[in-house]
Amino acid sequence: MEPWYKNTMPRPEVREGRSFNPDEFAIALEQVAANRGPDDYRDPVKFFSRTSFTRALREHIGMILRRLAGQTENTAPVMTLVTQFGGGKTHTLTALYHLAKSGSKVKNDSGVAQLLSDAGLNEVPAAKVAVFVGNAWDRSEGCETPWIDIARQLAGDEGVKALGASAKNIPPGTSSIAKLVEVAGGSVIILCDEVLNYINRYRGEDADKFHAFIQNLTVAMTGTERSAAIISLPRSQVEMSDYDMQWQEKINKVVRRVAKDLIANDEAEISEVVRKRLFEDLGSEKIRKGVAKAYADWCFDRRNQLPPEWTAVDTAATEAKAREYLRSRFEACYPFHPATLSVFHRKWSSLRQFQQTRGALALFAQWISFVYKDSHVKARNEPLITIGSAPLESQTFRAAVLGQLGEPRLLNAIETDIAGQTNHAMALDADTSGALRDIHRRVATAILFESSGGQTDKSAHLPELRFALGEPGIDMTSIDNAAVQMEARGFFIRRKGSDGFLFGSKPTLKKVVNDRRASLDEQDVATETRKIVQKEFERGKILPVIPFPEDGTSVQDTTKLVLVVLNPEQEWADDGSAKKLIYDWTRNRGASPRLYPGSLIWCVRKEGRDLRSKVETLLAWRNVERDFLDGSLAGDFDASDRDEIHLKRRDAEGAVDDEVWAGYRYVVLYDTKVESGVTVIDLGAGHANAGETLSGRVISTLKSRALLNDSPGAGYLVRRWPEPFKKSGAWPISALRQAFLNGTMERLLEPDEYIRHKFPEFIFNGDFGYASGAQEGGYYRIWFKEELRQDEISFDSDVYLLLPAVAKELSANAAQPKVIVDSLQPQTPQLSGEVKGPLFPPPTEDTTLPTPSKRNVTVRGEIPTEVWNRLGRTLIPKLKMGGYLSVGLNISVEVEADTVQGFQMELIQILQDLNIADTVKVNLN
Repeated sequence: MEPWYKNTMPRPEVREGRSFNPDEFAIALEQVAANRGPDDYRDPVKFFSRTSFTRALREHIGMILRRLAGQTENTAPVMTLVTQFGGGKTHTLTALYHLAKSGSKVKNDSGVAQLLSDAGLNEVPAAKVAVFVGNAWDRSEGCETPWIDIARQLAGDEGVKALGASAKNIPPGTSSIAKLVEVAGGSVIILCDEVLNYINRYRGEDADKFHAFIQNLTVAMTGTERSAAIISLPRSQVEMSDYDMQWQEKINKVVRRVAKDLIANDEAEISEVVRKRLFEDLGSEKIRKGVAKAYADWCFDRRNQLPPEWTAVDTAATEAKAREYLRSRFEACYPFHPATLSVFHRKWSSLRQFQQTRGALALFAQWISFVYKDSHVKARNEPLITIGSAPLESQTFRAAVLGQLGEPRLLNAIETDIAGQTNHAMALDADTSGALRDIHRRVATAILFESSGGQTDKSAHLPELRFALGEPGIDMTSIDNAAVQMEARGFFIRRKGSDGFLFGSKPTLKKVVNDRRASLDEQDVATETRKIVQKEFERGKILPVIPFPEDGTSVQDTTKLVLVVLNPEQEWADDGSAKKLIYDWTRNRGASPRLYPGSLIWCVRKEGRDLRSKVETLLAWRNVERDFLDGSLAGDFDASDRDEIHLKRRDAEGAVDDEVWAGYRYVVLYDTKVESGVTVIDLGAGHANAGETLSGRVISTLKSRALLNDSPGAGYLVRRWPEPFKKSGAWPISALRQAFLNGTMERLLEPDEYIRHKFPEFIFNGDFGYASGAQEGGYYRIWFKEELRQDEISFDSDVYLLLPAVAKELSANAAQPKVIVDSLQPQTPQLSGEVKGPLFPPPTEDTTLPTPSKRNVTVRGEIPTEVWNRLGRTLIPKLKMGGYLSVGLNISVEVEADTVQGFQMELIQILQDLNIADTVKVNLN
């Protein structure tokens, strides 16, 4: 559909930006009477060309014209125009003035012709006219009183003479006024505007005299057949002091005895008034009808979700007629959306300071000018002028809006949420385009206009927002979502009830929270972030967790799978520092190569500030809750805000937990099969769930990718039997365990426990054999289809798992175990830094030995550091099966000279704790 600014042509003064002041739309009746002022008001032809003959205006003027024509039936000699400030009083008086003065000149105007036709008249009745404008009248020579001035306008000096010599001091009586009418030709019209202003200016005796004159005038008019008096009175109290209100009541009591009150505006026809004053051409009728139909059909199809006052139709009417009725309403308002025009009457009309007609006209003039001039740069291609397009980014327009609202405190709110250099709507609209372009700004603007009026229910309800902003191509849920998002992000938009929103000057709790966020200490945020992340990983953990290691030495070298969680400050990137760090720490523990790199599962946070931002929000809500509870929270908050604060704090806690799950989504594993040395798994977005844990999530993912196995069976091991060991049928246990830890096979949570618990079962069932001590032609010991105790299982390099066929063959021909007898005489070697202790019992002096019934076995040789811990679990229990057992120590270690004293004291303390300090000594060389 064609944008409105491409189909219409605003008037020159609107296009050029010369119609921004409401006073430019205000008629000064005294200037018109003096033939001064703008041509648009002074020239009767131009005046009526821009006048929209609303129903109210036709009724008012038609009644008076019939009275002037001598038709006294259903007419009144005195009429009062009661309207809100800016509601069209003076326009009605000016129209009567021009008709009385220039009736024959303007009778061919289409509006005037229709007016006469409706009144049943062929001509404009001739009448003398007099004007009294209270705020402009001043005493002068020859016009010492208002009634003398009126008499002079009606009949010159003869008219003044008709009032009598006392008129300079005393209000004329009814007879004198009747004589004046007669002298003036028998048909007069007296137009009185701003009468309260005169009474306020001329207080005391003059005010009382004027009151008496008005009273006599109303009586005198009742005795005429072709004369009338019209007196305008304001309805809005913004124009009146207590003094004014008292006098208005006095005048009402006088004139209403014979007068007829007329409301001088009709909100149903305001569109025609605005269009005629602001546009010189409404463009193609075809386009207007097409736009109106498209909008009407869109609304009709969604009428159950829109305000009933706009979409309700007669149930007896056909659907076609209902659609046509709705279409006519849109067409009558073109290029405005009906909601744009009606908001000022629906919501703003009761504002004390709102100038209903001239204020709205000035706002629309600036609005249209701004959009029209910037249509090729900023304007959205909307077919109708909607509330959301109001140019609040213009400082002058904002000032005009705030002036009409009478609420300057809204300036900061508008700049913060809608139209400042940086605002919340702009942030939300960063990625919007097409029909949804600037949807958040438009929704926020509509909330401002719909909720800032003086009505009792200061809310913008969702049905109103949908109607005001909806159009073909936009789903209503987009409007609903935008309103919810603006309330969530904005500092001055509140929820009201189930579907209402309020834009106000009072900051919301979100503003307070934002201020608290700005004052947070960086270290406090970092500390709390680590605390929350560690808590979430520790909750229900299945794997041991190593949180936030400072370096590679902080991660132990273990055969059990462990989950290593990197610091929240470290982020994952394919070419980032975290990847290099993980690779280095996986391969090495400090300066030493790591024995079991495959046992480490690294968990790293995704890039971005989401986690930090949510932790900041949580800390801010905690501070707000604390300040609220202790009574130190500044601002206009009461007990009703307590539940919201508590709920927001709880929500913030949940959001942080969710972000830990969503953020720590990358799992990194050691993998020799890939060039980079590590495999990266993206867990995807997660959500904190009481039924699952983070470590459980990692384990589930590894299992689903065949990277982790609970307890592989015998068949799995057979299928994965390494090619180099297939010929011998013997798989070293140490290599088997390493295969579970380096990615060659599926990882196990605890490979050592798996081997100790499952292998005895495999051996007993004959699935495999178990052998130790490889020697020429076989092994020192073979287990096959027999009990294998767990303490017999070790991970030495000389222990093997055998395929069942190999085990069966070797076990049938297995040789007897051989014991290496090294010496019958024990020796005690001495090294520097000697640690002494008895090794064997003293030798016998008898050198002639019979065949012994017992022999001594000596075990000697260097022991690798990685099997020291296993000696007490495997070798020592085996040796204890013999008789007298003696074990000694002979250890030498090189230590830096400047630390050796302390090192020695530590060793002595250890020996004392073991109660062997008397038999084992520590010496220095």
